Parts: sequence; C-alpha cells; structure tokens
Amino acid sequence: MKQKDFGERLSAASRAKQAMAAKFHQRPGADDPAVAERRAARAAVSAARDARIAEREAKRLAENARVATEREAIAAEQAKQEKHAAAEKQASDARLEAERKAVRDARYAARKARK
Repeated sequence: MKQKDFGERLSAASRAKQAMAAKFHQRPGADDPAVAERRAARAAVSAARDARIAEREAKRLAENARVATEREAIAAEQAKQEKHAAAEKQASDARLEAERKAVRDARYAARKARK
C-alpha cells in the first residue's frame, strides 16, 4: 500500500473544494423558470392548505352556532315547562287552600250550630 504524501493530499483537497464550488455554481438562479415553477407550486399548496383551514374553521363556527341555537331552544322549552309547572302548582295550592277553607268553615258552622 502506498502512502499519500502531502502534495497529493493537498491536491485532493483542492479538487474537492473545486467540485463543491462547481456544484454550487450550477444551482439555478432565482429567475430560472424551474425555480419559479417550484415556488408557484409551493404557493398553490399553501393556498390550498389555508383554504382547507378556513373551511374547517367555518364548519366549526357553524356547528358552534347550531349547538348554541339548540341549547337556547332547550333552555326556552325548559323555562316554558317550569312556568307551566309553577302555574299548575299555584292553581293546585289555591284549590287545596279553598278546600281546606271549606272544611274549616264547615267545622265552624257545625260548632255554631251546636251552640
């Protein structure tokens, strides 16, 4: 096996640097049609992503509005039922009180009749 001397190592490093520089200089510029096409494709993908995000947000807001409307309807129905139950209870209490009063008046009348 032959050992590389300093000159060979130096020339190999120089060739590697030149190859990297050549590779860098071969890259297309910003005004190249391929670069512009890739940039446009990335912009289209980004716009599509933004549209999907906006659509999901709109669906979420619509669902939230629908749920809120349902909750309000349920709350209104419950309030109506509670009001109706309170009115029935009040009517029942009034009827019960009238019955008690009638029984009490009958007792008083029976007591007066005994005297």
